[in-house]
Amino acid sequence: MPPIDRHAAHSECAGIVLAAGAGTRYGKPKALAENGAWLRSAVAALRDGGCDRVIVALGATGPDPAALGLPAGTEWRWVADWATGLSATVRASLRAAAEIGSRYVAFLPVDIPDIGADVVARVLAAARSSESGLARAVFHDTPGHPVVIENKHWEAISEVAAGDAGAGSYLDGRQDMVCVTCDGLATGTDRDFPEVGAR
Repeated sequence: MPPIDRHAAHSECAGIVLAAGAGTRYGKPKALAENGAWLRSAVAALRDGGCDRVIVALGATGPDPAALGLPAGTEWRWVADWATGLSATVRASLRAAAEIGSRYVAFLPVDIPDIGADVVARVLAAARSSESGLARAVFHDTPGHPVVIENKHWEAISEVAAGDAGAGSYLDGRQDMVCVTCDGLATGTDRDFPEVGAR
């Protein structure tokens, strides 16, 4: 199976699991955390939350996803220059979404394992109903993920993304970003370090 099936039907929303990093503080790539449970959870959250295509952006684990146990039907893209920063992964993911004709992308990092389909569905609905086509989850007044972005913004994001800034340099401070309160659905807390005593 090719990394991205360009011949499949176009996508209304492509869910992107950001899983390319080395997880230096965690001690290993977070795509491998909990024997891949975080990765599978992120895929399920995006798919069950309304994304009709789900693409996993890989990097530090290498270009062969076989050992990751990706759920059936999950597509993937290996980001060769992932080590240059998150921006490389964001650009590669936007290109992949453009190749399959998506209107929206929903970005979800692999290291927020308590984000479920209900959060994704709420943010995606907000983006679809907004003029800007921009929405993100907010937890206790703190911006978080997922972030949903309509395709009219992708070129500009790719042009300004640099280093580890990802899409933030384009999105941060925008008055047309719809902030979707998701308190009570999840903590939205990313996991940078393994739990004490975890193996």
